[in-house]
Amino acid sequence: MTRTYVKYVDTGYFPNVRRSFQVTRCNQCEDAPCVTACPTAAMHQRADGIVDFDKSICIGCKACIAACPYDAIFINPEDKSAEKCNFCAHRLDVGLEPACVVVCPSEALLVGDMNDPLSKVSQIVNREAVAVRRPEKETRPKVFYKGADQVTLDPLAARRPDGGLFMWSEQGDVPHQVPSGHPGSHNSSAAAVLSYDVIHRAPWDWRVSAYTFTKSIAAGAYLVPLLLGWLGLLPFTGELWGLQAPFLAMVGLILTGGLLIWDLEHPERFWMVLLKPQWRSWLVRGGFIITGYGGLLAIHLGVTLLGRGDLTPALGWVGAPLAIMTAIYTAYLFAQARARDLWQSPLLPAHLLVQALVAGAAVIMLVSGDPGPPDSVSAFFRLSLGTHLVMALGEASMGHPTAHAKLAARAMTRGAYAHLFWVAMPLGLVALAFATSTPLISAGAALVSLFMYEHAFVQAGQSVPLA
Repeated sequence: MTRTYVKYVDTGYFPNVRRSFQVTRCNQCEDAPCVTACPTAAMHQRADGIVDFDKSICIGCKACIAACPYDAIFINPEDKSAEKCNFCAHRLDVGLEPACVVVCPSEALLVGDMNDPLSKVSQIVNREAVAVRRPEKETRPKVFYKGADQVTLDPLAARRPDGGLFMWSEQGDVPHQVPSGHPGSHNSSAAAVLSYDVIHRAPWDWRVSAYTFTKSIAAGAYLVPLLLGWLGLLPFTGELWGLQAPFLAMVGLILTGGLLIWDLEHPERFWMVLLKPQWRSWLVRGGFIITGYGGLLAIHLGVTLLGRGDLTPALGWVGAPLAIMTAIYTAYLFAQARARDLWQSPLLPAHLLVQALVAGAAVIMLVSGDPGPPDSVSAFFRLSLGTHLVMALGEASMGHPTAHAKLAARAMTRGAYAHLFWVAMPLGLVALAFATSTPLISAGAALVSLFMYEHAFVQAGQSVPLA
C-alpha cells in the first residue's frame, strides 16, 4: 500500500560494492494499460497526460492492478478502492509541485511539462541519456531516470535476499504475496541482491480461478449437445438438449456471476459495469456477453417448458457464438494484463474453448445417470480431454519468449503451484483412461483436474515480481 517508495539494490562483493537507489511509482504511461482495463473509467487519463483515479466509481475489480507492468497500483484497505501515485494532481492544479518534489533536499526529483522546451524536465529528457522501466511493454512511460542502474530498473536483475532478510525489515508471510527479486541467483552480469523493497501482492485469488472453471461449465454444457446435434450424433428432441443443457449452463453462469461479484472490493457497485461501461475493457465486454448468454438460456428454458421445443434448434444459432465468447473472452481479459507474460499466449482462446468442452461433456456425464451418457458425449469427452492435456503439457514444456513467462511457467511446473499441476495432469490421464468403463468417476476426475490446472495457471501468471 505504497504510492511511492525507494528501492535499494546492492551489487558486488565486499569490499567492492555499490548501492543503487530507485524511486518507484506510477509511470504515468501514455498508453496506460490500467486505463484500458478499468471497466468504469475510474482509472482515466487527464488532458495533461497524468493518469488519475476516481474512487467514487471504482468497483475494486483489481483489473488495473493486473494490467500495470510496474506494480504501481494497490487497493486502499480503508476505502477498498484502487489508488496510486498521481503526481499530486490536486497540487499541480493550483500551481504547486508534488509533495515528494517539494521535500526532496537534493532536487533528485523533478516534474515538468515535456512539451515546454524551456522546462528543466524537457531539457534533461531531450538532451541527456535517460532510461525508463520496462520499455518492452510499449506503454511509453513518462517517468524518466537519469543515471539509472539496470539492477534496479529490471525487476529480475537482483536476487531475493537470503531468508527474506531485508536491510531494515522482514516482510513475513503475507497473503497472496509475490516475493521480490529473481528467485534464482540473479539475472544480471553482476552479483546483485535486493536490500530494501516493499511488499507486493497478487491481485486475483482463488475466486478468479474458480470463475474460469464455472464459466467453462456454463459454456460447455450448452455447446457440447449443440455441436453433437449439428453433427447428427444427438437428437434435438431429447431431454438433454431441451432441459438439461440450458439448466446446467444456467447454474454454471449463476455461479460465475456470483464469484465475479464476490471478488469485487465494492460488490454493491457491480451495476456500473453494465450501466456505466468503459467499452475498451474486456471485463465490460465479458459482462455483456454473459448477460446476453444468460438471456438466451432463459429463453431456451422458457420455450421448452411451454412445449415449443421445436424452436430450440434455431436458438442454437444465437447460443453458439454467445457460448463460445463466454468461454474465450477471459483470454482477452488476461491479455489486457500486460504485466503477466504467461497469459499472453495466442493459443489461450483456443485452449479455453477446449477446456469448456471438457467441462461441458463432464457435467453431462455426471447427470446422465443410468444407463449412462450417450456414446457420442463420451467420445466427445475423450477427444476434448485429450486435446486439453496435450495443450497443457505443451504450455508447460515449450520455451517461452520472455524471462517473466519462463519464470511463471516454472512456478506452475516446478515451483509454488507444481503440486497442483502435477496432480492435475495424471488425474486427467486417469479420467481419459476410464472414460468408457466408469464414466461418473472419469467425469468427476476430469473436473477436479481441470480446476487444479486452471488455478495453477491463473496463480502462476501472477507469481513473478514486476517492480
